[in-house]
Amino acid sequence: MADSRLHARARAAIDAGEGILRLAPTWVPRSFLMPGGRLKLAPQDLYALGTHRGGIDERWFASTTPAANEGAPPDEGLSYVVHEGDRFTLKDAIDLFGGELIGDSIWNKYKRWPVYSKFFDNLGPIPHHMHQTQAQAERVGREGKPESYYFPPQLNWTGNHFPYTFMGLEPGTTKTDIRRCLERWNEGDNGIIDYSKAYRLKPGTGWLIPPAVLHAPGSLVTYEPQWGSDVFGMYQSMVEGRRVPWELLVKDVPEDKHHDLDYLVDQLDWAKNVDPEFKNHNYLEPIVHSGGDDQEYVDKWVVYGTIEGAQLFSARELTIKPGGSATIKDDGAYGLIVTQGSGKIGSLAVDSPIYIRYGETTKDEVFVSAKRAAAGVTFRNDGAEPFVSLRYFGPDVHRNLPAVGDHRRGR
Repeated sequence: MADSRLHARARAAIDAGEGILRLAPTWVPRSFLMPGGRLKLAPQDLYALGTHRGGIDERWFASTTPAANEGAPPDEGLSYVVHEGDRFTLKDAIDLFGGELIGDSIWNKYKRWPVYSKFFDNLGPIPHHMHQTQAQAERVGREGKPESYYFPPQLNWTGNHFPYTFMGLEPGTTKTDIRRCLERWNEGDNGIIDYSKAYRLKPGTGWLIPPAVLHAPGSLVTYEPQWGSDVFGMYQSMVEGRRVPWELLVKDVPEDKHHDLDYLVDQLDWAKNVDPEFKNHNYLEPIVHSGGDDQEYVDKWVVYGTIEGAQLFSARELTIKPGGSATIKDDGAYGLIVTQGSGKIGSLAVDSPIYIRYGETTKDEVFVSAKRAAAGVTFRNDGAEPFVSLRYFGPDVHRNLPAVGDHRRGR
């Protein structure tokens, strides 16, 4: 009986939006980081979940992936559909309407929406860390986590404390070097970033980050399409004078390997970490997909490329000029967040708020079903400024996805 009622409620929301679902904000805290205050969440609500849970520094989009936070409720990280006062998770809707919402190919292969995206926003840098590969994560019953970054200009009006990201390791770094860093964990700063290189972060650009590659994200607000997992291992013992617990290094490692330093060092993909062409193989700049400066809209790739030859996720940024409109057809479902302006997406009115109280429902986030995306969605700008949105896609959607480096080749 309960499933039949939920089926009817979800069906009503899908039909009312003609395949477009409005989503409520999904806020996620991190106990080991300091929020940067640029996600439009009211300052008095940054610790709405309690200081013991940490500050809210992330907002997740179209997520069916729970957050792996200690002490979190089971629905932390899950997106909720909102319709005429009703609420239910996007995960429940997809469980009921599978292929209609996310496409038959993704549903048949994964039986879930296997990706998500987020904004993360921190005052300073995140510890140098990696995300496990699929094979490594499976040892603890989880999934691996490739990810990507794009730095939206609309949210990066200030760079905060450290707008630089250490990525990978300097060529010539050895396993012995990193093992010694782990041996020094309880002596203060273990010095691991002495073996890395920092890249200055530039709004309007991005990076593709394979699993098992070390990275210490800097303090720009980051849009992060990624695989639907929350595994990680922190390899830096101290950041900005704050201790990083050993437990955050080994939380997704088999228990019998928690103090096996050789295992922890071998988790890293050494070829990718010490790649002398790291930037050329991982750096992204926008590529125009359709439209242009001389038209009412421009749609740009901002996340693209493959991981080990697999198309896992991607994202585009759509800008509609004031008074303009565009009908966009896509080959797959997507989660969307509005970053500037106001207008309509299909029949739903949307806008980008400037001040959000915790628990409020905004009108800046939607999920577009695969069926509706293929038929086309009309975006209309009814405001006085550009109407800008970011949308991310699942695996194996695009027939002609750009490759990393294509921006240099003038594609």
